[in-house]
Amino acid sequence: MVSASKVLAFSGAVATVQSASLAELCTVDYAKGVLPVQDLGLGIAVDPSSVSAALTTNRSVSSPWYQSAVVEYCNVTFVYSHNGIANDIVHVSYLVPPPEKFANRYVSTGGGGLAINSGGSLSPTGILVGAVSGVTDGGFGIFNTVYDKVFLLSPGNVNWQATYMFGYQAHHELALLGKQLTRNFFNVSNDDKIYSYYQGCSEGGREGWSQIQRFAGQFDGLVTGAPAFRFSHLQTNHLSGGVIEKAIGYYPPPCELQKIVNLTIAACDSLDGKTDGVVARSDLCKLTFDYNSTISEPYYCPAFNGGVPGGPQRRQFPIGPIPEQKGTVTPEGAAVAAAFTEGLIDSEGKRIYVNPQPGSQLADATNQYNAETGTWEPTLSGFGGQWITKFLRLEEKDVLDNLEGVTPDTLRDWMEQGMHKYYDSLQTTWPDIEPFKAAGGKVVLVHGEADSAIPAASSVHYYEAVRKTMFGGLSYEDGIAAMDEFYRLYIVPGGAHCGSNRDQPAGGWPATTLQTVIEWAENGVAPDTLPNNGDIDTLCKWPLRPLWSNDGAEFECVYDERSAGAWNYTFDSFKVPVY
Repeated sequence: MVSASKVLAFSGAVATVQSASLAELCTVDYAKGVLPVQDLGLGIAVDPSSVSAALTTNRSVSSPWYQSAVVEYCNVTFVYSHNGIANDIVHVSYLVPPPEKFANRYVSTGGGGLAINSGGSLSPTGILVGAVSGVTDGGFGIFNTVYDKVFLLSPGNVNWQATYMFGYQAHHELALLGKQLTRNFFNVSNDDKIYSYYQGCSEGGREGWSQIQRFAGQFDGLVTGAPAFRFSHLQTNHLSGGVIEKAIGYYPPPCELQKIVNLTIAACDSLDGKTDGVVARSDLCKLTFDYNSTISEPYYCPAFNGGVPGGPQRRQFPIGPIPEQKGTVTPEGAAVAAAFTEGLIDSEGKRIYVNPQPGSQLADATNQYNAETGTWEPTLSGFGGQWITKFLRLEEKDVLDNLEGVTPDTLRDWMEQGMHKYYDSLQTTWPDIEPFKAAGGKVVLVHGEADSAIPAASSVHYYEAVRKTMFGGLSYEDGIAAMDEFYRLYIVPGGAHCGSNRDQPAGGWPATTLQTVIEWAENGVAPDTLPNNGDIDTLCKWPLRPLWSNDGAEFECVYDERSAGAWNYTFDSFKVPVY
């Protein structure tokens, strides 16, 4: 085996490292010798006794975010602690590629839900591009401990260290340590650049933006999917379906809502000029589709023992057994779908927030079955209920008891309370990212058009907030051109939350976006369109939208002012700007 001291002592050390096999380098002794113990200004201490190094070969990996492959890597794991903080331990893990495939790159990957990492599902993306690939546990205990488990020190007492780590600090530390470990491991001269990248979706998307907004030169390029911008608004808004249904006085069975979704997709499919089972112009659908057209249409779903048949097991979905469902779409069911798609409006007719595009699953309006009463009722055990009980009321409780007395105005007030409380940690909406642009950073944001967890319009809203803040003195066209220099947004037709959609499978998902960002950052090749893995193989750059002609044979990206306007909202129920 090759020890660190032996390898680094050789003349022409770079060539020596690159000529060694990964198996020779993947030892605890070597990993200890290349730990990032340099002073990086983080106020931390790395524990050499914690180091582990494990070789993995012939591992098959696949994800919507990268192409399937068989990979080899060395997993180097160690812990560090923050100086002056008692009982503080943070675990980090870095997958190291074989020397012959190393391309002077480092990649951080993010989490999802309330997890700060995605386990082993996303991190192989770095290996595929010749990068060391890092994840963190945020200091929460172990890699699969989620943030909400450590959020409270006790009822009424926020764990602010964990909150700021989750909010942004853990990923800052992960990246700086990871870049230095990469340089040390492959003995890269300080004169040679290590390119640094990030990829994450949902909470992972928010984590990426937490770095852009604070640490301008940290990443050369980022891929952020469906970011959880406006954290308080987003989480509280998961209760919007139940509040809307309470106001209407009707809680539709899930099968009725699914029938409405299916009919919406069928009606709006061809608005983009191509009939393929994909609503690629949900903006036109929103402008033209009448939910009342679904009334009296029959629906049927068999009994099911738990979860959502064929669907994701998300906490805001019903999870208990559900009975057979049959009937016809009711006027009340259509009214729920229409009001939910419109989004929350306050008692004065002002907009509070947005909901998913037409053709998306009506996830946050999906009810659970109460076997004792034989009725359908709102699900209050999801992210929305937990946000109120644990994060706002600071109770050791994850379920909201009921929606008694809760109105859209109540939800607005809760959103505002959380925005104030967590503005500098979780909200993640700072719109002036001039330092990131000045540092030469590049970011691609992708968002599924039919995302039922985080509305696609959320990403459009933040994009527009950045454009207006940074380039408000320019014309719209010139402002978009200025944004194109560093920030590009792509809406994925039919795409669901961070992946392809069972209801619109032909929409697919872009699996080579990190490679696209690398080409942009390293070679100046800016992506006018984005390659997509699906029957729709090209994604248009916002504000352009897809349109087919000649019976679907010809494709182009077009600008339509009216449909673009259908994506833009002003949250005028708030007295302060909501970016």
